[in-house]
Amino acid sequence: MADIAAVPLTPASPPRGTLARAERFVWLTARVLEQRLFAHHFRDGAPGPVETALEAYRNDDGGYGHGLEPALRGPASLPAHTARALYVLDAVGRCDARRAEDVCRYLTSVSTAEGALPTVATRADGGGAAGLPGSLSATAPVVGLLHRNEVWHPWLFRATDFCRQAVESLEAARPGDVEAAVLFLDHAPDRRRAEAAAERLGRLVRRDRPVVLDPGSGHTPGTFPHEYARTPDSLARAWFTDAEMERSLDALAAAQQDDGGWPVRRLPGARDLVPGALLESRSIATVEALRILTAYGRLVRAHPGEAPRTSA
Repeated sequence: MADIAAVPLTPASPPRGTLARAERFVWLTARVLEQRLFAHHFRDGAPGPVETALEAYRNDDGGYGHGLEPALRGPASLPAHTARALYVLDAVGRCDARRAEDVCRYLTSVSTAEGALPTVATRADGGGAAGLPGSLSATAPVVGLLHRNEVWHPWLFRATDFCRQAVESLEAARPGDVEAAVLFLDHAPDRRRAEAAAERLGRLVRRDRPVVLDPGSGHTPGTFPHEYARTPDSLARAWFTDAEMERSLDALAAAQQDDGGWPVRRLPGARDLVPGALLESRSIATVEALRILTAYGRLVRAHPGEAPRTSA
């Protein structure tokens, strides 16, 4: 990894450029985990330090807790924490069968008989998730990531069937369900069935319009096309015209705030985050925004020794 000089705490000379401003925000505000992720994605950092930082959140039951997902506080393992852990491992190419074995053991212990994982609201009482009803929004991202990394486990068969049935029975395009469904469909093993389900889901999205198709300038509340199709090869990319996607990416780039970070997207009805969780969530949102811009060619990484630049 390239050497990174100490970041001054005074704003006297703020850096210029999308990536440089984001880097300063991350080094001044983010947890070690997001700092390591930023370094891995944008400064040629090794995956090992990311894994080391992630290990601090792992529990003996194979799940993850301790506020790994900032909106959920407390030490207990919860599916949302574990989903974020899998996302991190996938991001650095370390989500293999050996690492996933303990995770799947935990997921089995908290899933329903159908293999579904529960959605758990904000809590800090140390309570777990066992015995709660399952949901598509909690289950589909986990199942999708495990399939993406060719992990197989007895629990995954049941969970895959649950996700297929839940996605194919959706009658309305609610943003949380749609995003989760896409994460599953992009990596589901039966590609013909997944593509058919994605085409049907796209028609629901166009009908119900749970998406901002003409955001104009600045950051408009709502779900954007890039939040469904996070990479150009996502099945959800076919739901939107080139012009709609370009406007969406324009809005994402314009949402970078004066301090270099991106705001946290809030779904309707979500509780306000406490200040510490909000700051932690902003660093996650910042790294994710940069990754989406990079995937669509909007953020061009520089060669060593060059200043990073954005595309026109």
